Amino acid sequence: SLIWLLDTRSLPNIIHSSVPIGKDSSENVEIKKIGKPFVPKYEIFHHAELAEKLNGADFDTAREKTSGKGFYFLKGKLAILHTAMLSLARDYMIKAGYEYCIPPFMIKSDVVTGVMSFADIEAMMYKIEGEDLYLIGTSEHSMIGRFMDKTIRKNEIPITLTSYSPCFRKEVGAHGIEEKGFYRLHQFEKQEMIVICEPEDSYKWYEKMQQFTVDVFKA
Repeated sequence: SLIWLLDTRSLPNIIHSSVPIGKDSSENVEIKKIGKPFVPKYEIFHHAELAEKLNGADFDTAREKTSGKGFYFLKGKLAILHTAMLSLARDYMIKAGYEYCIPPFMIKSDVVTGVMSFADIEAMMYKIEGEDLYLIGTSEHSMIGRFMDKTIRKNEIPITLTSYSPCFRKEVGAHGIEEKGFYRLHQFEKQEMIVICEPEDSYKWYEKMQQFTVDVFKA
């Protein structure tokens, strides 16, 4: 007899049946539009140029002196706004009943390989030299790793969590990493939503979290 061993880390994500399949982003389907698009008559600046004009960001020093491409200094009122937006998202999720958590920003290799494919690890993760540690690319990694090898009883779910963390990503081959701006960075901060539930309830929770995201943007 033959025994086939399948490494699930090599499997792609399984797309939900409601998602239409398209050849590329040009065939994306618009689900909802909130408000009316407004095109002002004045000149619209690239966001990086606008941030510099407001004296809220220093890209050049970070790129050329302290850190390299994919980093920036956030300053003054723009830095305060950044922190305020994180607080807004955090407080919204706490009010929605999610437990707030600040996780470890480094995780062991068995956690990394449990949540990511080998290709993703190579393209994203920063390895700590000489130690069995990686910088997290998202707080999901350590938050989900928290439940490794644990048995969760039916009466304990759903578990609803919201976590804050800085995120570190190599972004190997990512489009936009060469551009000046706030996208495709090696370092950024994020407020996360995580739910552990019954498989049959997962899409219900997905739709709830999608609405939470819309509500925060509208706020």
